[in-house]
Amino acid sequence: MATTLTARGQADGGGIGVRVVEEGDLAEWGRALSSGFMAAKGDGAPDFRRETFVPGRTLGAFDGARCVGTFRSTVRELTVPGGASLTTDAITNVTVSQTHRRRGLLTRMMTQDLATAAERGDSLAILIAAEYRIYGRYGFGPATRRKGWTVHNRLVGDVRVPAAAEGGSFELQTMEEYRKNGPELHERFRRTQPGAIDRKAVNWRLLSGDLQHPDKSWKEPLVVIYRDPAGRPAGLLAYTVKDLWPNMITRSVLKVTDHFAVDRAAAAALWRYALQVDWVERVEIPNIAPDDPLPLLLDDPRACVDGGDSSSDFMWLRILDAPTAFAARTCAAPGRVVLQVTDRLGYVDGRWVLEAAEDGTGRFTRAGTGEPADLALDVRELGTLYTGNDSTARLHAAGLVDELRPGGAARADALLRVDFRPWCPDEF
Repeated sequence: MATTLTARGQADGGGIGVRVVEEGDLAEWGRALSSGFMAAKGDGAPDFRRETFVPGRTLGAFDGARCVGTFRSTVRELTVPGGASLTTDAITNVTVSQTHRRRGLLTRMMTQDLATAAERGDSLAILIAAEYRIYGRYGFGPATRRKGWTVHNRLVGDVRVPAAAEGGSFELQTMEEYRKNGPELHERFRRTQPGAIDRKAVNWRLLSGDLQHPDKSWKEPLVVIYRDPAGRPAGLLAYTVKDLWPNMITRSVLKVTDHFAVDRAAAAALWRYALQVDWVERVEIPNIAPDDPLPLLLDDPRACVDGGDSSSDFMWLRILDAPTAFAARTCAAPGRVVLQVTDRLGYVDGRWVLEAAEDGTGRFTRAGTGEPADLALDVRELGTLYTGNDSTARLHAAGLVDELRPGGAARADALLRVDFRPWCPDEF
């Protein structure tokens, strides 16, 4: 049974109430959200907020009539190692006004949402952590990373593309075609990429400019679909170009805004396309999987250099129902490991056995009385290990996992290893 953290102001908060937001509250709630992200919007952009509003899944902390805290969740499908998809509580739009910090408002909103998610039967919750030190206390751990690359075109040479992609074709898309043709192709890609989430219709409207975010600028991209030799759509690339010609010498920059492919051959074909666009001196890729093989596709991998502030942890994950979550995840090898998990909210607290069969199916069950544990860890580290974002051995070396029996970290890694690290391309 899950328990709730005690928070200052939990009972009344000095007159501050946390409640489900109704549609009539969206202007006030939107003002608090915009100011919380330091992008003041006087009217709160209620028309835009209605486009993303889901009744019952938006919370607000109200000091009288004024909203001083915001919190929203949506239902998303998350791909886990092995390709299964789990319905997930995706948390976003979390703010507390500077005037009302340290009164327990985030804790009240978070624990209320997680309890509701668990009652719905969601086995996982995810969020994007603006600040690293906040969300671990609620059981979230870093579950994906992203990488930024800058590619200097003049150094690239050729781009290695598998024979399976030769004979494919490219087709430029209008924004209407982007909205129409992108979803089915993205869903095929998403099911091949652990860490990826589904996109809703509103996401495609934002990407294609049919809906404008009040606090973000949008520039119409060029969009190209790659079709494999059989004519089936297999990948998509969207990009903008900053056209720079000092002294009639091109310094133009191509910036990738969206890219995905259903296989490595299609991905390589799209990268060759991007790196051969005329008049472009360099290609900026702000968000790519952390171990994407792109540099190794180039004649000169040194053409790919660090993209700077784009390299970081990204999606964080919290396990609510461990047996369901691990039953969906494929394990890399047969084996067995006993874990002592600490969970301050109670959802996964206790001693568990993770067992994997020869076919990769896993079971996460309560350990028997007195059975010794191999490892001790917090539920936040369990979330990191669940997606394969990091290894048990590395977390143990950092003091985040305690090895209670010799070889425990190695046994856990044998079960939870992934070939490629998880990646979540999308904000939510």
